[in-house]
Amino acid sequence: MKDYKGGCVMFGSQLVNEQATWDQIKAVLEVMDSGRWTSVFAYDHFIPPWHHTDEVMEHEFLNTLEGWSLLAACAAVTENLKLGILVAGNTYRNPGLMAKMAATVDVVAPGRVMLGIGAGWNVREHQAYGWEFPSMRERSDRLEEACELIRKLFHSGPEERIDYEGKYYQLKQAAFAPKSGNGEPIPIMVGGTGEKRTLKTLAMYGDIMNVIASPERIKHLSGVLERHCEAVGRDPTEIQKTVHVPIRIVHDEKKAEEIRGENAWSMIGSPQYVIDRIGDFLDVGITEFTPQIRPQRPEIYQELDEEVFSAFD
Repeated sequence: MKDYKGGCVMFGSQLVNEQATWDQIKAVLEVMDSGRWTSVFAYDHFIPPWHHTDEVMEHEFLNTLEGWSLLAACAAVTENLKLGILVAGNTYRNPGLMAKMAATVDVVAPGRVMLGIGAGWNVREHQAYGWEFPSMRERSDRLEEACELIRKLFHSGPEERIDYEGKYYQLKQAAFAPKSGNGEPIPIMVGGTGEKRTLKTLAMYGDIMNVIASPERIKHLSGVLERHCEAVGRDPTEIQKTVHVPIRIVHDEKKAEEIRGENAWSMIGSPQYVIDRIGDFLDVGITEFTPQIRPQRPEIYQELDEEVFSAFD
């Protein structure tokens, strides 16, 4: 493989919010915060996000921690990790409220918070808790408005009041203070691979791309993003590219191959296999990895740090 040593490779992890105690999460955070890990994310679900239908399932009774509350707790017990929700469902909260929540967590952890946001997809979750689940088109429209509104708040002046008149969201002479813990605008991560709407919204209002895709697919999506940036007058190099794909050390190659299935680009296998797959993503412009690590145990995080991430020092 190419020599990536000394590069700016970042490794984060999305926490498993279900069936996890706070003590278990703290043990993982201690390993992450003292090691090579650069960021930690919570997911934004209220029941385990294990199915895409409106079917009522027994697993909904499993303990599932709310993401933003969990992120605030993570902020209080860490010193180095960047913090975010991967990604917050826009349909669950008014975007002005979400911006305020992110700014508040950033006061606890100055300069370490990013606001991740997506259109929302879990229909059963909406049904269970009484939230509307609009069409994909409306959810895309709402996401675009939300990102525009949030960016206006994050980038507003010290004593500027913001008016916003959208179809779904409005602000009237809104003051926004504090804007963050260090006075800098909080970056906005837009999650999703929708080529017509999501990547266009990212080009207009986002700072970080996050997708689930192979290196080849990422190369294509990057081209789409660049065209959207050109259309709206944005420099595409301002947008960081991150990927949410599995990372797991499995020393038994036959077992690893079975787990990967058709997705040979999944970073599942021996340490060298994982290192090589990380290199494939780096070659297409990815700068940070944001996988969910299962099982969520400190020794798994430590093993990845020592056997994989050390190759990129």
